[in-house]
Amino acid sequence: MRVLGIDPGTSVTGYGVVEYGNGAPGFGQLVECGVIRFGRKSALPRRLAELHEGIVDLIERHRPTALALEDAFYHKNVRTTLVLGHARGVVLLAAQQHRLTIAQFPPATVKKAVTGAGGAAKAQVGAMVARLLRLKHAPRPSDAADGVAVALTYIIRS
Repeated sequence: MRVLGIDPGTSVTGYGVVEYGNGAPGFGQLVECGVIRFGRKSALPRRLAELHEGIVDLIERHRPTALALEDAFYHKNVRTTLVLGHARGVVLLAAQQHRLTIAQFPPATVKKAVTGAGGAAKAQVGAMVARLLRLKHAPRPSDAADGVAVALTYIIRS
């Protein structure tokens, strides 16, 4: 099973591709992780188009069987939450277009699955991702580690 985990955003979207089973040790093997960055001055429709292109590229290159997506984090700023919802919608569209199994997890569920604590700090999440996947160090930047953590959450909860 190959899982694409996504930590969505409209400035930076983190992702991680984890292979589980098929001889992969422990909780799986990290295939790729990174971020999709968008120009801060780009209009929202342009950033959303770039996000869709980036997610489709990842799906077509890695052929995951599932896409795991972090649910929206509800900010006090309603506009931020609304814009994040647009980004999540674009990711869901790309996954549905490729007929992937889709799972969505609240941020606290991702943190708890990976670290054992729903209120874990970003550094703890990165450290546990490294430990679970037997990496020498946490994926960088932290948004990439978060994407990997979302993929691991799918694997752990499956």
